[in-house]
Amino acid sequence: MGTRVKVLIADDNSHQLAQCMAYLKEQQDIEVVGVASDGLAAWDALENNAVDVLIMDLILPKLDGFGVLERLISRADMPKPDVMVLSALSQESVIRRACEMGVKYYMIKPFDIETLYHRIIDLHNGQTPIRKPQVMAEPSLRSKPCSRDEKITGVFLTIGIPAHIKGYHYLREAVKAVMDDGDIINRITKELYPTVAKRFSATPSKVERAIRHAIEVAWARGRIENINGIFGYNIYNKHDKPTNGEFIALIADKLKLEMAA
Repeated sequence: MGTRVKVLIADDNSHQLAQCMAYLKEQQDIEVVGVASDGLAAWDALENNAVDVLIMDLILPKLDGFGVLERLISRADMPKPDVMVLSALSQESVIRRACEMGVKYYMIKPFDIETLYHRIIDLHNGQTPIRKPQVMAEPSLRSKPCSRDEKITGVFLTIGIPAHIKGYHYLREAVKAVMDDGDIINRITKELYPTVAKRFSATPSKVERAIRHAIEVAWARGRIENINGIFGYNIYNKHDKPTNGEFIALIADKLKLEMAA
């Protein structure tokens, strides 16, 4: 038997993680060198193990999948594994961003685990064209519309708002509220912040500050081009951050148009 393919799996879904690990460990040409339930643990495993193929969800606690990819790109001294994404997110902007950052296969959940195994072997054998990353999904899944939550998650992930910070969750609820009632954005202090605060047993001032922090994190991660790409034209630059209200309204309006189409 030849050298086995060294695989690292990162997924915060414990059932998915256990399923992948159990199946792959049965394959004679695969060696599972580690599993991780969050992005920081995945990065630690990458630094401390020789990994041929990284199988990763994009939605991970502590450090999302894009954050892991950014660290891989920044480390010129580190061997780069082939990366395969397994995600429920099927938005074009998310897939495009992942491919631009070097992902070779993007598999949409739910997926066939035997297909996953064959794609790992394909990657290791160099059978995947680097310039044309593959998106794998059942035909029925390709036509399935994204839910509102999935669309919001896709936007936040693409523009660099990590899921582990409070502002992510407050911002998500605020966008939903504005999608349901566009006029509430004009009552952001008196009604929107208190509504979100009540949902999370927080205070309106904490909600305001946390949402501000989330926006600042996105700008600090330098994904301004992704923000502009989502909206189709240049709205912002790195020195031009929107107010909380502007940002919430912009995302809500964008998603309402998409879901109405």
